Amino acid sequence: MVGADVYQDWEAVYRDNVGWVYQRLFSKVGSRPDAEDLTAEVFLAALRPLRVSATVGEVRSYLATTARTVLANHWRRTLGRELTTLDDDWVEPVAPELSAGPDRVVEADRILAALPSNYGTILRLRFLDGLTLKEAAAQMGVTVGNAKVLQHRALKAAARIAERSEA
Repeated sequence: MVGADVYQDWEAVYRDNVGWVYQRLFSKVGSRPDAEDLTAEVFLAALRPLRVSATVGEVRSYLATTARTVLANHWRRTLGRELTTLDDDWVEPVAPELSAGPDRVVEADRILAALPSNYGTILRLRFLDGLTLKEAAAQMGVTVGNAKVLQHRALKAAARIAERSEA
């Protein structure tokens, strides 16, 4: 297991950290299969560069950073945009070379139309119009905290809708 603040081997690293890595990813993507795949990807990405002799704190910090990177790559692959946190106040405008093709736009519109209106509104304002969380909250007439919750729930709902359409 864990002794003297270092791990004995990779198995101990995995056993001690797989639960929280999976839960963090599942809370972001809302899909068990995706969270399982992303968790495996995190540990595979960390396998080579991470020293087993690193302290427990260093290992957990490295895994958390790797999980953010893996999640960003996942969102970039699936949505064509990076959506890794709900805490950032600014969303960068979409660069022309990252713009979605017509089929992706149709799919995004279909998903947004299937969401409750307040969910669709928060996602449009934040990720299509590029408004800050504060600006989107003001436009919707809600608090910033409420906008964060709406955005989080809307992203989860959108992921479920997208997952159903792929099945």
